[in-house]
Amino acid sequence: MSFNMDLVVQSFPLLILGAGITIQITAISVFLGLIIGMFVGIARISHIKPLSILAAIYTDFLRGTPLLVQIFLIYFALPIILDQRVDPFLAAITACGINSGAYIAEIFRAGIQAIDSGQMEAGRSLGMTWTQTMRYIIIPQAFKNIIPPLGNEFIALLKDSSLVSVIGFEELTRRGQLIIARTYGSLEIWLSVALIYLVMTLAISRLVAYMEKRLKTK
Repeated sequence: MSFNMDLVVQSFPLLILGAGITIQITAISVFLGLIIGMFVGIARISHIKPLSILAAIYTDFLRGTPLLVQIFLIYFALPIILDQRVDPFLAAITACGINSGAYIAEIFRAGIQAIDSGQMEAGRSLGMTWTQTMRYIIIPQAFKNIIPPLGNEFIALLKDSSLVSVIGFEELTRRGQLIIARTYGSLEIWLSVALIYLVMTLAISRLVAYMEKRLKTK
């Protein structure tokens, strides 16, 4: 068996387009997860018991079930409830975003709890409400703490986004599968796909490290 470099060169533009879609899915999903995670993370430490319990159920369910199953539930079960077909792209970002929200909620919770309790007391002593203290004092400080784990979550979701290929969405992994089905070049294509994922994850890791360093100097 010989390695067909020509196939790699010919397939590279299509794989790069797939990589762009993978980054797009990941970025939108993490942004959605960041919004969900911030509110759920605050709810986890809330003194309002029903809110805290609901937040715990959300995080436990989504962290305790496979992302693949969640994608299937969104793509196959939701149309039965809504009585209409769900677009694969919408299903992909919804499933990945909701899943990411559960992990980011725990990141936020840990980041907030790492802030000295005296910060909350100081804010309250200045006449701020609990909400104002969280908004203006606690959360801005917590953001510095969550940058590294948030970067890890982005990398993890970047790789896990390959699971949306099961619903036919043409991100990087699915593009690779389609090329292999046409050319039978499994070794060349899967190696190319792996290397593209590696380059993306390394680039994000370096970016996160740079951001962390910049925040430490401020």
